[in-house]
Amino acid sequence: MHRLLVYLFAVSTVYSATSLRAQSSAYLEVTATKIEEDLLSVPSAITVIHADDLARLGVHDLSSALALAGGISIARGSDEGPAGSVPEVWGLREVDAFLLLVDGVPCGGAFNPETTAIDLTNIERIEVVRGSAPVTYGATAFSGVINIIHRHPGKGTVAEVSGGNFGSASAAVTSTMSATQSISADYDRQRFRDDRTGSDRGHLLYRAEHQTSAGRWQFDLDALRLLQDPASPRPREGKQLSPRVPLDANHNPADSRVDGNRLYGSASYSTLWGSSPWTTTFALTRTTNDIVRGFLRDLDATDENAEGFGQRRSIDDLYVDSHLVRTAGSFRLLLGADYLGGSAHATTRVFGYQVGLNGANPESSRDIPSEEELGLRDRRNFASLYAQSEWNPAAQWRIDAGVRVNHARESRRTRDADGSNRDDRATTRAGGFFGISRQLSSEMTLFGDYRNTFKPAAIDFGPDSQADILEPERSQSYELGAKGRRSGDRLFWQASAFLMNIENVLIAGAGPLPGLQNGGKQRFKGAEVEVQYTIAKPARLFASYSLHDARFRDFVQTFDGVRTQLSGYRIEMSARDLASIGCILGAGNWSGSLTANYVGPRFLDKRNTAIAGGYMAVDAGIGHAIGGHELRLDVRNLTNRRDPIAESELGDAQYYLMSARTVRLSYRQTF
Repeated sequence: MHRLLVYLFAVSTVYSATSLRAQSSAYLEVTATKIEEDLLSVPSAITVIHADDLARLGVHDLSSALALAGGISIARGSDEGPAGSVPEVWGLREVDAFLLLVDGVPCGGAFNPETTAIDLTNIERIEVVRGSAPVTYGATAFSGVINIIHRHPGKGTVAEVSGGNFGSASAAVTSTMSATQSISADYDRQRFRDDRTGSDRGHLLYRAEHQTSAGRWQFDLDALRLLQDPASPRPREGKQLSPRVPLDANHNPADSRVDGNRLYGSASYSTLWGSSPWTTTFALTRTTNDIVRGFLRDLDATDENAEGFGQRRSIDDLYVDSHLVRTAGSFRLLLGADYLGGSAHATTRVFGYQVGLNGANPESSRDIPSEEELGLRDRRNFASLYAQSEWNPAAQWRIDAGVRVNHARESRRTRDADGSNRDDRATTRAGGFFGISRQLSSEMTLFGDYRNTFKPAAIDFGPDSQADILEPERSQSYELGAKGRRSGDRLFWQASAFLMNIENVLIAGAGPLPGLQNGGKQRFKGAEVEVQYTIAKPARLFASYSLHDARFRDFVQTFDGVRTQLSGYRIEMSARDLASIGCILGAGNWSGSLTANYVGPRFLDKRNTAIAGGYMAVDAGIGHAIGGHELRLDVRNLTNRRDPIAESELGDAQYYLMSARTVRLSYRQTF
């Protein structure tokens, strides 16, 4: 498998570079620079997945939507519940290491990416930028940016219903109220083979646009109600996952839940200042959560072998951005300012309880006295000025340079049995981007970039949240690559190599319900290739391969009372090899898709003593459409793999497994 994919890498790259035809502008992106541009001209590796491909793949979650994006691996399910996900980009798998955008606005605001809020109804496209976003966004990222972009109000109405195994079902409708207004509503009930595990989500999105003589307004109102019954991660004993714990056992308390309400509103205004486009965006989010969770802490204990917590949490986020684009000949300048503010309040109680290793007879948290009660208040304010330029000194050359001046201020108060503590931190620091590209032909471009960025340390909101604010995280990265297309838009390819050094990235500590800690110095390097080829519409082939090497450079952690230097050890859960191959086919009224994702062996622990073997996950779908009616069958995880895909940050040495095979039959009608 490994040799086959390396061969595919070499053959596709050489083959793609041989044709010299006119450049097409069908591949566009807006995430990297906030300006709609051709993918070939931007000096970064970027993937765009369009609505037609998403529909033919039958996607309903982020994992299946990005299954064919090179170098990306999405773990479905996390400490945030079965509706959450943990992306891995550039070999870095951390819930806060990437930036999640919805229509260009940070989703999760000043705190952590809110993957549970992702809804893929009425999506126009998804854009993925590998590496950090040091200039254009207030909430930055180290490993990558995922931007989910909705459709503008259009014509017609689309309705869909579905049913699946384990009792899953869904219904969705998108209706155009007028030429400038649309509304989407959906309900999704997900059930899994894991005991007492599932989610129920109701979602409503209203979009409106209004054109005036001076400019254009756009309004979004998004409401989400999410009820989750969380799964349990499976504990590790020594070098393997515990054989004493059944595959689908749930060790959460009987009344466990990860419930939430989210209300989001935004307004954006675009106009001209002279001849320069000027856009201002305002977004406000209110999120509340009610959580009861528990994790095994001692498999041999006969009394209180698990530790749990209950938490009430509320978060308010405010995002404001205003930017201007000025063009003079071969020079273009993006000037902007933004503000990202957040206020979080959490009250937590910790308790011990007893549960069988098979998940039998769990206690209810309502019947268990508290061991400890905690309080947390955190306020964050990020204010920035930024500028990014594009210059074409010659027809074949493009030089990008950008700088952001960040001022971050955070105040945290914690309360426990010993009293109250307060910590304040203010940081002013610049970050920047420099990129250069050289067009070798009308269909092939070489590029390179350098990025330097930082971000304040994330908050895990767990029961052991620190009173002290941790050190800011910092990164520097270098990227070299080539990309191109031939035969119009029939073939698109890109290949890149990267090196990223990180300091103080957050990792989980040891023990049950641990807090986060700064992880010293780490290095991520590797190479990636991605190919998309259209045989004949809508028959498309996709292939990718990534070679990642993620290691500690300098980090000391104590294991069983012994301080251990981890320099040179591989980062846990980061696979060396990632690959994907897939196709989307159509013939007459029939359509189908088949995708296969390979994740290579990876270590489960920081000392590299426990290793999990590689696995292949296969998804398939087939649909038949007549007129405005379509019937479709989709199967996820066709081979029913149950490998560990994400490590819990709350359960000590515990891992979430891939969900068991799911089957979904759906019917869609377009009016």
